[in-house]
Parts: sequence; C-alpha cells; structure tokens
Amino acid sequence: MKRILQIASAFIGIVVGAGFASGQEILQYFTSFGYIGTIGSIVSTGLFAYLGMTLTRLGSKYQTTSHREVIYLMSGRFLGTMVDYIIVFTLFGVGVVMIAGAGSIFSQQFGLSSFAGITVMTILVILTVMMNVNRVIAVIASITPFLILTVILLSIYSMMTMDTSFAAMEPIARNQPAALSNWFISAVNYVSFNIALGAPMALVMGGSEKNERIATIGGLLGGLGIGLLIVFNHLAIFSNMEAVVGYEMPILKIADDLSPILGMLYSIILFGMIFNTAVSMFFSFGSRFMKSETKSFRMFIVFTILTAFALSFVGFTELVSFFYPLIGYLGLFLIAVLIIVPFRLHKKKNGNAQVENN
Repeated sequence: MKRILQIASAFIGIVVGAGFASGQEILQYFTSFGYIGTIGSIVSTGLFAYLGMTLTRLGSKYQTTSHREVIYLMSGRFLGTMVDYIIVFTLFGVGVVMIAGAGSIFSQQFGLSSFAGITVMTILVILTVMMNVNRVIAVIASITPFLILTVILLSIYSMMTMDTSFAAMEPIARNQPAALSNWFISAVNYVSFNIALGAPMALVMGGSEKNERIATIGGLLGGLGIGLLIVFNHLAIFSNMEAVVGYEMPILKIADDLSPILGMLYSIILFGMIFNTAVSMFFSFGSRFMKSETKSFRMFIVFTILTAFALSFVGFTELVSFFYPLIGYLGLFLIAVLIIVPFRLHKKKNGNAQVENN
C-alpha cells in the first residue's frame, strides 16, 4: 500500500505544477466557462484516472527506463517519432514555464524581483536532477500531500464563507480570458497537455515497480487525485472571482486574503510544487537523450536548465497561455495511442493464448 500511495502521490506531484497549484491553468481552462466549467472538470477527472492507470501499467509491464522505448513499442516507428518529439517539446517547454512560475511567486508574495525566484529555482533544480530516479520520485512524492490538503481546505472554506452566489460570479468568470473557445475541447485539451508532460515520468515510475498491479493502482489513484484537485481548485476560484481577477496566481491570492500566515505557507507549498514539476520535466528530458547518473547526463542537464533559465523571463502568464493549449493539441496523438493500446495488448494476449492452446 505504501508503494501504491507513493506512485499516486508522485504522479499527482508531476502534473500539479505551477499553472495548476497557482490556479492560473484552472482559471483559463475551466473557471472562465462558469458553471459548465464544473462539468468540464468532471470530464477531465475520468480521463486522468484512465490514462494515469494506463501509463504506470505500461511502464511496469515493459520495465522502462525512458519514455522512448514504450512510445515506439506502442505506436510504431512513424507515429512513435511524432509522439516522441511532442513529448520532448513538452518537457522542455513546461520546464521553462515552471522556472518562470517561481519568479511570479517571489514577485506577488514577497515583493521581490522575478529574477530572484527564477535564480533560486534554477539552482535547486540543477542540484536535485543530479540524483538517481528513486530519490527524485521520493522528493516529488513527499511534498504532494501538503498541497492536496491545502487546496481542499481552501476550497471548502471559500465555498462555506462566500458572501455572494455562484450566479453572481458567473458573468465575472465568463469575462476572463479562456485558453480555448469551447468548454469540452478545453477539458480534453487540458488532460492532453498534462498527460503529455506527465507521461515520461509516469512511465519511468511504472518501470521502477516490478509488480504491475501495484503500478496500475498507483496510476489510477494518482489520476483520480488530480481530477479531484481540479474540481476543488475550480470551485475555490469560482467562489472568489471578484478577488482574484488580475492576479497571476489566484489560489495564492485566496490564501493570502484568508490569512497572511496561510498565504506565506501556501507560497512555500506552491514553490515546492513548481519545483516538483520542474525536476520531473528536466529529469525526463535528460533521460530521453542521455543515460541518467552519468557525467554526460549531468553536463547536458546543466546546459538545458540554463537555457530554460534564459527563456523564463518571457513571463509566467504569457508562457501558460501560449505553451499549454499548443501542447494540448499536440498531445492528442498521445491520448489516442494510450486509449487504443490496452485493447491492442488484450487482443495480442488472447491471440497468443489461442496459439498456445492449438
């Protein structure tokens, strides 16, 4: 059970990064549609549960150490190459966004320059990515429970203490810039984007677990956990629309309004979640090209993260609105493969069984 929860927690930690924990992603993808955005968050929950389960199961089944081997095995040379390049682009692009997110925390919460937050995050990520995969998973998993608890409590408290109705918040919510024009497409695009960024590390996590059942349940619980956090995050923002308009990190603003101490604590948790996602992005990116824990891997990682450092000064909100929908559309290839492959594996298994019986 401990291993199941560790895999689930680490999977949540990978996906729940700057744009999610801060509320910026949720605002653009769900809350900007008002009431119907709630249905979108439920659709995303179901997709996350199925896809999370599939990813960790495949990783365990093939004992993978890099996403590349499984992707090519699942989808063939041509489609596999496309999906592989999409994942590589996603890993680096989201890594840049995470580093930019650290700058936003320092600016919004502490009144410091974005440069300070970006620099601190860059140094921490470089040092952490040098560790082996099991230590990286442990670091990611250790921070996640604090975020889950905080987001749920913030959401419940926000809804219990709201002094206006959701009906009054609806026009304000719909007036916010949306990532996409349709609520259903937005919900699917959000899952597609997050699976594209979470798939590489989820496959590696599954590969580190020999028991396929443990890996499968861990991925399922992780996907459900992500979905529930989406719902709670959306409701927290929806119930505080008047207060969060114009802020890059809506959830941090809500925590700060409730209590400066809570705001300070949440900013630390948020920084940790940004750190989680950044570490998993760059570790997976490096593992795609180099064998981990080697000198060449470390040199490649340092160069990659320093490049991301330079690009992160474009700005957090701008990077979220540009990268995330684009990656979401590209990631639809990966979702299609992950939906089809379990049926292919089942058919192949039945075919082999018939051959053996004959």
